[in-house]
Amino acid sequence: MVLVEDFIIASSNYVPGYEILDTKGFVYGLTVRSRGVGGQIGAGIRSMFGGEIKEYVSMMEDTRDEALQRAIDHAREYGANAIISVRYDSNDISEVMQEILAYGTAVVARKIE
Repeated sequence: MVLVEDFIIASSNYVPGYEILDTKGFVYGLTVRSRGVGGQIGAGIRSMFGGEIKEYVSMMEDTRDEALQRAIDHAREYGANAIISVRYDSNDISEVMQEILAYGTAVVARKIE
């Protein structure tokens, strides 16, 4: 379990120490990113020598954060304070564009006293 802005995120189907009071439904956050020309050139040069391509790691971290934040916003529209069963999906749209989807089930959870 992780708290993001007082919002519960869990990859499991439950949240330890909490009870699920209401299930609001499926929510998602979607974003598509493209690496700029400068980043593509830097990544291309780095790929010739092997190792981690930091330009893409940074881009993917930011992209996943954005997709998750959009899923949280979607869940809040339903009146939820948590998302359970959170997953990510990723697809190439072209050689320079990547789609990232964060999704799960929006719920209302209450801490067990």
